[in-house]
Amino acid sequence: MANATPSAPQSLQVYPAAQFRVTDGVAEGDPITFADDLVMDDLYQLVDGARRAPLIVTMTDAPTHFILHPDTPHGAVGNDFYLDCCVTLMAPDSTTIEALIFVEVEDGEVAESYFLPLATLAPGTDYRLVGVDRHAATSRFAEVACVSFTRGTRITLASGEQRPVEDLQVGDRVLTRDDGPQDVRWIGQTTLRAVGAFAPVVIRKDTLFNAHDLVLSPDHRIFVYQREDALGAGRAEVLIKVRHLINGDTVFQRDGGFVDYFQLLFDDHQIVYAEGIAAESLLIDPRTRGALPEGAPNDSHRDRQHNDYEVTESLLSARDAVALLRRASSS
Repeated sequence: MANATPSAPQSLQVYPAAQFRVTDGVAEGDPITFADDLVMDDLYQLVDGARRAPLIVTMTDAPTHFILHPDTPHGAVGNDFYLDCCVTLMAPDSTTIEALIFVEVEDGEVAESYFLPLATLAPGTDYRLVGVDRHAATSRFAEVACVSFTRGTRITLASGEQRPVEDLQVGDRVLTRDDGPQDVRWIGQTTLRAVGAFAPVVIRKDTLFNAHDLVLSPDHRIFVYQREDALGAGRAEVLIKVRHLINGDTVFQRDGGFVDYFQLLFDDHQIVYAEGIAAESLLIDPRTRGALPEGAPNDSHRDRQHNDYEVTESLLSARDAVALLRRASSS
């Protein structure tokens, strides 16, 4: 594998720290903050009207260090942005929720903190801080970034066979869009609670000409060729995160229970075919590397031209993007 690190910007859906405050405890009234200043057993609530906002960051070679991108609507462009820790919160019914804490640094000082829960928080509910872990933050953040297929997803092999992803083996030759038949180098499997950032997205059968329901991790990107540029992307070929296509009907997030996720790794980042839809394989970069176990390939993938085709959420949110893409890819 080549060693150049992709530098494509990434969007993180976060709450500014001021929107998640201590309602009872030592730090009453204070917003959630970085690990050194957190007090165990303090109770937190989302403030009225709290809403996630996008932060756009560019990766560096360190998995916990980013730079605020010019397209971000918050923070100061060019400031350093760090993943600080993973906190565990306990709801009144004793269920636990993990969240990631990020800090924005300007001139060596913390300028702002941000909060990214990995499951949905209920407004008006007290959450008790029961754990703070710096080491777990990297692996949890990596797990969110690892694009995954769910159990039962049929992958197209070089022979034309459609094989469930759980039945694939290292060395199987899979059909790729750009490089033809390619050997699978590693297959990962994780079982996670299907909540929040880990709840899979379902693309119903025939929505985008898929033969069966396609169920993917939320940040998984699919590739669509538009015969006409219906999205106004300025090009025919687009990569789209499936969470940006959710319309509550033909594309929706399935929350609850557990989900078996499978990651497919090749010598390079590839576009493969899942239930007839072109979808990306696992991309190794500084962020995802933290989710790979010992013995898995560990070099970063080189940048590929198709990574430049990603469409921003702003082009998708104002209309039924799924219907537009279906018409544009078939006309």
